Amino acid sequence: MEISRLRGLLPWIIALAMVVSAAGPAAAFYLPGVAPADFQKKDMLFVKVNKLSSIKTQLPYSYYSLPYCHPDTIVDSAENLGEVLRGDRIENSPYVFQMREPQMCQIVCKITPNDKEAKELKEKIEDEYRVNMILDNLPLVVPIKRLDQDSAIVYQHGFHVGVKGQYSGSKEEKYFIHNHLSFLVKYHKDTQTELARIVGFEVKPFSEWNGNKTRLSTCDPHAKRSVMNSDSPQEVEANKDIIFTYDVEFEESAIKWASRWDTYLLMTDDQIHWFSIVTL
Repeated sequence: MEISRLRGLLPWIIALAMVVSAAGPAAAFYLPGVAPADFQKKDMLFVKVNKLSSIKTQLPYSYYSLPYCHPDTIVDSAENLGEVLRGDRIENSPYVFQMREPQMCQIVCKITPNDKEAKELKEKIEDEYRVNMILDNLPLVVPIKRLDQDSAIVYQHGFHVGVKGQYSGSKEEKYFIHNHLSFLVKYHKDTQTELARIVGFEVKPFSEWNGNKTRLSTCDPHAKRSVMNSDSPQEVEANKDIIFTYDVEFEESAIKWASRWDTYLLMTDDQIHWFSIVTL
């Protein structure tokens, strides 16, 4: 699949190389898909998913290689040549927002992993795989406070599929999945119009077992939902239901579109690996 995509883009690759070689040192140009996008209030925002990545194994996998919620039809959603050359596998997702319209307690789907799927989830958690998403060409990040630097904020690229932990009073390690996502979309608003541009895309992942309760605990914005302090995190077990939910908030920001990539200078990762995606 990846080879056929590259063959189809070969003329564009050659053309791009010619443009780059002809450009002077100070020349600048946009690649398709990276120009600023203006959004009105309530415009639809479509979150895309990228490959799963791990600096522990260095081998990427398709997002849908795990039993995550998926749209009725999964389509390739790469928008520019750079994404293809990096080996990205960008696809659509069931996560859809409306610009500047907060949403709480959105249910994505319920899955019941079989033995094979539960095993795959546990393996990805064991190998510290992260889920990568994209909104308006901006990769998703997780804000982290560094206590050793006066609570400075750094960012992690993507969120972990889950974590290993222990129930209180037990020494047996279990695997817990992050099944609730609390998104934050930062935007810069034009002072003359109602148009706005997306300048930040953050998430805080949580693990929460909802059991058979009528009201989902993830509907409570004040609930403590991290694995470390949750009374009932969502354990990965074969034939045990997992409900995926999310909420999204919007925050106006002074950051302008041209500076929105500055966040990525504060990333925590100390390695970047360039590998073609594993064909599944």
